[in-house]
Amino acid sequence: MTLTEVEQVEGEVGHFVVSLKEHPRYVDKEKCIACGECARVCPREVKDGYNEGIKVRKAIYLKYPQAVPLKYQIDPQECIGIQGGKCGACEKACPAGAVRLNDAPRHVTLEVGSIILSPGFQTFDPKGARTWGYGLLPNVVKSMELERILSASGPTRGRLIRPGDGRKVKKMAFLQCVGSRDYNKSSHGYCSSVCCMYAIKEAMIAKELEKDLDVSIFYMDLRTYGKNFERYYERAKEKGIRFHRCRVHSLEPSSENQRILCRYITDNGKQAQDEFDLVVLSVGMEAHSGCRSLARCSGVELNHNGFAVTSSFSPTEAGRAGIYVCGTFSGPKDIPQSVVEGSAAAAAATMSLMDVRFSRTVQKEFPPERDVRGEEPRIGVFVCHCGSNIAGVVDVKSLADYAKCLPHVVHVERNLFTCSQDSQEILRRRIREKALNRIVVAACTPRTHEPLFRETLRASGLNECLFEMANIRNHGAWVHAAEPEAATAKAKDLVRMAVSKAALLEAVPPVSIGVIPQALVLGGGVSGMVAALGLADQGFSVHLVEKSSELGGNARHLSETWKKESIPDFVENLIARVKSHEFISLHLKSTVNHAEGAVGHFRSIIQKQAGNITVDHGVAILATGAQAFKTDEYGYEYSQRVLTALEFDKLHLVGDERVKYGRDFVFIQCVGSREPARPYCSKVCCTHSIQSAIVLKEEDPRRNVYILYRDIRAYGQREELYTKARELGVVFIRYDLHEKPNVLIQDNDVNVVVRDHVLNEPLRIPADVVILATAIVPNPDIADLAKLYKIPIDADGFVQEAHVKLRPVDFSTDGLFLAGLVHYPKPIEESVAQAQAAVARAVTVLCNQHMILDSVKARVNPETCDGCALCVDVCPYHAITLENVPGKKDQKIIVVQAARCKGCGSCQATCPKEGVDVGGFTYRQLSAQVEAALGEQADAGARVS
Repeated sequence: MTLTEVEQVEGEVGHFVVSLKEHPRYVDKEKCIACGECARVCPREVKDGYNEGIKVRKAIYLKYPQAVPLKYQIDPQECIGIQGGKCGACEKACPAGAVRLNDAPRHVTLEVGSIILSPGFQTFDPKGARTWGYGLLPNVVKSMELERILSASGPTRGRLIRPGDGRKVKKMAFLQCVGSRDYNKSSHGYCSSVCCMYAIKEAMIAKELEKDLDVSIFYMDLRTYGKNFERYYERAKEKGIRFHRCRVHSLEPSSENQRILCRYITDNGKQAQDEFDLVVLSVGMEAHSGCRSLARCSGVELNHNGFAVTSSFSPTEAGRAGIYVCGTFSGPKDIPQSVVEGSAAAAAATMSLMDVRFSRTVQKEFPPERDVRGEEPRIGVFVCHCGSNIAGVVDVKSLADYAKCLPHVVHVERNLFTCSQDSQEILRRRIREKALNRIVVAACTPRTHEPLFRETLRASGLNECLFEMANIRNHGAWVHAAEPEAATAKAKDLVRMAVSKAALLEAVPPVSIGVIPQALVLGGGVSGMVAALGLADQGFSVHLVEKSSELGGNARHLSETWKKESIPDFVENLIARVKSHEFISLHLKSTVNHAEGAVGHFRSIIQKQAGNITVDHGVAILATGAQAFKTDEYGYEYSQRVLTALEFDKLHLVGDERVKYGRDFVFIQCVGSREPARPYCSKVCCTHSIQSAIVLKEEDPRRNVYILYRDIRAYGQREELYTKARELGVVFIRYDLHEKPNVLIQDNDVNVVVRDHVLNEPLRIPADVVILATAIVPNPDIADLAKLYKIPIDADGFVQEAHVKLRPVDFSTDGLFLAGLVHYPKPIEESVAQAQAAVARAVTVLCNQHMILDSVKARVNPETCDGCALCVDVCPYHAITLENVPGKKDQKIIVVQAARCKGCGSCQATCPKEGVDVGGFTYRQLSAQVEAALGEQADAGARVS
């Protein structure tokens, strides 16, 4: 329901009545065919908001090429006819009769059981501050404007040019924290969390477009705290992107070619200036303008920053039963965390609706499958421009013309975005019109898009396996970005190979398995307990396995969250609920020593002191946590006055005399993190140290408290703790990796020597206690679990999710999910959200009695299989067994268990007699591809490398 807003929310959980106002589109969605004739004749041009005003659009317009629904709409403030003038050109030109200039608002009432609020955010508008020059200097742009400039489908088609005069950009700068961490110019004291990473990303993309581009990023603290963020930052430095730690004083016009003069203070305190062709303001997030009215009508409390108030222990609950929040409505965050919270909110929202699950479900129906056996191949080839992502390098017209000449190809078509809604409808229409029985799509990676196209084939009455994809983006346009001729030649090779294979494709029947409605959760920390309770509360049996003798995990060592909520109380409540829940079977002092099976049908053996237990389960959630790094730096092994952060917390709690009577405290950050051995940020350390420092100062303002840091990463609204600490007198001193602090221990005296970045000379600090913020590192036993469940481990030893944005809590192996520190260091509220998200994903499996699996499975050929069992030995999923041939005791044949088979092809590659193959990847099909790759073809170009 687009163009719709909430006016009123009444009722209670399970029985809400929501009043909505649907604003007029002035175009009938049912009739509009998105042909564009209306916009072509419209005489009114206005600034295009989607493209940040860089280009114009018509008063009747399509918001963007992949809009859902893909329907035109009229801007009533700009339309001549709606404003009382004489026009109506769009109404006359529309061939479908879809224009409705007399359209009016509609009021709709819905009855719902739960509500999720996710209104998003808006970016800070820097126009009001002359310091930044936005709106005054034509070549000062906001980061969102640069995002559109760099986009292949943007106003410049991905060309990096200045908006002021259209000249090529040779030197550019990014200014961080514009509208964030700044009470004076923006009234936003918080950090917007995403700006550092998106600036680096935009800088990297710009460098890819212009190899000789000079890029500088001016920042205060670089907050690359997420998974693989630090590696990306290091890669940016290797690419030649320069980072300046300072806050730019002002931007002024230069006398030369509309360039911008930038004045700043260098790291060593000297004044400096530089000129740039383009300056990008990395604007922060702020609460959307409509959030206050939405919160008011739904009964949700907002904080002083305009974000929804939530608890760290229930990060999606909004304070009113049955209403949940996710994404940036509760504070600044990036896409992966927003996606996680979306799933977490779904889990919470469906909890109270468990009793009526499926009562209003409408199953998607597909037409009967057309039998194409005996038909000559009629192949349709669809070539995607991907905006200019592909077309900016590959000559797609030449590629399409080439495809028309290939055997069995009867139709070729080019699309701007083949994955878009309208292109899918075109694909369905062409299958019917042209009687196509094989489809080849030349586009981007099948990893993300193949399921979409397969479903389109099913909706067209074709078996989904009559589809082949040529990855001309990743394998062509991307790897040959600077070689358009080579990219085009390779794209032709890839399409030729795909067509050759497609001609031999056969319909493969789907594989269905029953689902065991039971879950296994590994790890009894906060994430594991939240996941177990989330599943059990939805009525599913859960086996919770914990290797230690008690529940609680790392949270047992923590006292309070950054919002000052009691963690021990929360943990004890979780433990009590887990132990008393009728659907949870708890296994302490236990580990899993064997696992097999596939989604819906796993079997794991739990090793206990009293003996092994075999558990059959439909899904599993890994939440086995991580641990604190044990360091040998900074005199930790030689003095009882040098403590880790967790040790300090415990001693502080019990009133140890070292803390109770101490006057000088020194915190050292990044101990074991952001170093060659562990090139990642542990994410929680800065906030934890600042919390402890605040408590020490509040207990006794006369104490001297120092925090020695490399970058303070108090992201999001945690920034307010950083501000409070400075106000209380906590001294922050920055150090560099090549000049770490030196802890001097002599008898009972401890001193810390650090080079002061302001004074630019060594500073000696006497310390009663030195607190080391040590890294979070993976548990050593995670490697063994990874082998058992065939899940990947990343370069840092944490488990690897299937996709950072699309599937952030899934493994690539279906039916297995992750949560908490086993994935990457994170605070407790993110661990809870991730556990709830894992529950939401797991329930999508468990609530089905049967599941349709991927059709790509190994198949036995009884005519050629002689039972040699070589495939049995090599199958990594134990999906093949050797059994007697019925009626022939002395003859054996292999049997494939489809539920376990992943279609990896190990069996097919090993078999010497073609006794087994994989559906969609037979020897004939693969050989046809190889022959097409190597064979001489007119205009084929270069060979596949």
